[in-house]
Amino acid sequence: MYIAITRDIQVTALPDFLPERSDPAQDRFVWSYTIEIANLGREKVQLLSRRWIIIDAYGRREEVNGPGVVGEQPILEPGESFRYASGCPLSTPSGLMQGTYTMITEDGETFDIEVPAFSLDSPLSKPTLN
Repeated sequence: MYIAITRDIQVTALPDFLPERSDPAQDRFVWSYTIEIANLGREKVQLLSRRWIIIDAYGRREEVNGPGVVGEQPILEPGESFRYASGCPLSTPSGLMQGTYTMITEDGETFDIEVPAFSLDSPLSKPTLN
């Protein structure tokens, strides 16, 4: 489990390798990840957009930007949380994901929160520091 807290918003990431969706002979390795965003603060916020940086074991970098997460732009009252699951394919047996979510307050102030960097490791790879 990986955790980051920015401005009283906690983001928790939990990756999981999916051997049944992976095909090492075809250089296809797939992970699911679950993200929980918890509003630990006192102001209502809404998630507007995401920015992911995905790096494979060879250092190849891909950036993914877009509105919301899994088709939603959740609003979080103080004390509320939002959880979703998604996935990531790579052509290497290990990698790294990190990113930010852009949030907005009721007053219209936007700010970025950190998504903790998390390691994508399959049991098919030698342990490495990603």
